[in-house]
Amino acid sequence: MTTTRTARVALIGDRSAHVRSHTRVPGLIDVLREQHGLALDAYWIPTEEVAGTGLAGFDGIWLLPGSPYRDEAGALAAVRAAREHRIAFLGTCGGFQHLLLEIARNLCGLADATHAESDPGGERPLIVPLSCSLVGHEGAVHLTRGSLAERIFGVERSVERYHCAYGLDHAYLPLLEAHGLRFTGHDGTGEVRIAELSGHPFMLGTLFQPELAGDGSRCHAVIRAFAEAAVATSAATVH
Repeated sequence: MTTTRTARVALIGDRSAHVRSHTRVPGLIDVLREQHGLALDAYWIPTEEVAGTGLAGFDGIWLLPGSPYRDEAGALAAVRAAREHRIAFLGTCGGFQHLLLEIARNLCGLADATHAESDPGGERPLIVPLSCSLVGHEGAVHLTRGSLAERIFGVERSVERYHCAYGLDHAYLPLLEAHGLRFTGHDGTGEVRIAELSGHPFMLGTLFQPELAGDGSRCHAVIRAFAEAAVATSAATVH
């Protein structure tokens, strides 16, 4: 029988029955426990409540889709807590976008970097409308050899499902890379699809939504890897 290991995980997002990825998460948590022996003691935390929550006590933080968030500052604070406290972090879709935004503001010195969806009049938009919306789209992702992403997937190419219309302005790629971000997944035209932070135990963002893969009866490799990283954090931490 599989031994169950437990991690305390914060699910950051403004939970809604109308956001498909949110409705998938409870079933995926069951799959992780039943099929992989990974038990997530999960707490949903709305973005406007992040400031009053001690995220440093969690083993994992998953910043879920659903942007624009009700409180952008709360979403960014969740990313920062994971980065500074070396908590396992997964950001999907909007979570990916806000991972990049937090690093741009707090590591790259771009305090005025903005997200065009929540601040369309911002003077320094880091996250901008995609030239072609990916809402309801599936597409190939090519993985960088030797990266965390490739180790997780176990292949060099995968087909993933999206529900987004915003992505990174590539003009900021060199600056973000200079401050430790690695862009390790791209589509066929070179557009960024995966980012990971060098030197962090597990800090990964995907523009696609791994929680929407398949019919929900099996867990995407990215979500399983996040759960394993959270469990490893728990094992190394005295709560």
